[in-house]
Amino acid sequence: MSRPAHALAPAQSLAAASDYLALSKPRVVLMILVVTAVGFMMGSTALTPETALRFLHTLLGTALVAGGTLALNQYLERDLDALMSRTRGRPLPAGRMRPAEALLFGAATTAAGTLWLTLMTRPLAGLVTAMTVIGYLFLYTPLKRRSALCTVAGAFPGALPPVTGWVAARGRIEPGAIALFAILFFWQLPHALAIAQLYREDYDRAGIRMLPTVDRERGSTGRQALLNCMALLCVGLIPTAIGLAGWVTLATATCCGLLMLGQCAAMAARPTPRSARRLLLASYLYVPAVMTALVGERLFA
Repeated sequence: MSRPAHALAPAQSLAAASDYLALSKPRVVLMILVVTAVGFMMGSTALTPETALRFLHTLLGTALVAGGTLALNQYLERDLDALMSRTRGRPLPAGRMRPAEALLFGAATTAAGTLWLTLMTRPLAGLVTAMTVIGYLFLYTPLKRRSALCTVAGAFPGALPPVTGWVAARGRIEPGAIALFAILFFWQLPHALAIAQLYREDYDRAGIRMLPTVDRERGSTGRQALLNCMALLCVGLIPTAIGLAGWVTLATATCCGLLMLGQCAAMAARPTPRSARRLLLASYLYVPAVMTALVGERLFA
């Protein structure tokens, strides 16, 4: 016996809500919110009710933009996602959502978030956010089909969220914001290469031009990861050097950077799924550890 329509409606609504949530990649949005919050806190000069309200507006606007941009990315890459085993279960390639619905949701959410940041925090925060959206959707996303340089292109918008937080708090770009940008920029490169190495066959099947898919000998992938980890180790010293942080952040960034460097060296020596997975895990440790150290020193100094 079929279930009555009134009984099916709540289940269908819940499934639709779940698909919209999946379209916005909440785990990625959470990470973006964390680094944006760190940028805001490091850029703040005093804790006042006005600052606290601007902080909440910054997080709300950033969450809307991040979720909308990630939804638009899935709309643009729905044909590629259908070819990869790790992504074919997403709402669009699985056929649970129409492309027009995803496009409308992503565009409306992104526009609303950008406008919210511009009006409720500072215009410069809205401008930096707009640059993030443009770089991600119109540079990184199409370049994935054409060149292995897409990883570098994607690192630029990926490193901008803490800058958004900083300028929302301070109203201008300063050396501290640039230091946070540099850390995230050089962190993303070995992180992305580890993912691409781990899912190389999937990316190759979809025609995505990540370095592991075009580097048939697989030597360049490990070398590039190693070089960028060395750069990360260096830029991790900058917050302490410019007086933004102290010895706790210095020690944390150095230890986590050395851990990533060791895993990069292992992947360069043997580019296997296991070595890529270990580098990926080390990269997941780096950001929360260093960001926690930065904020901890700021709050308890």
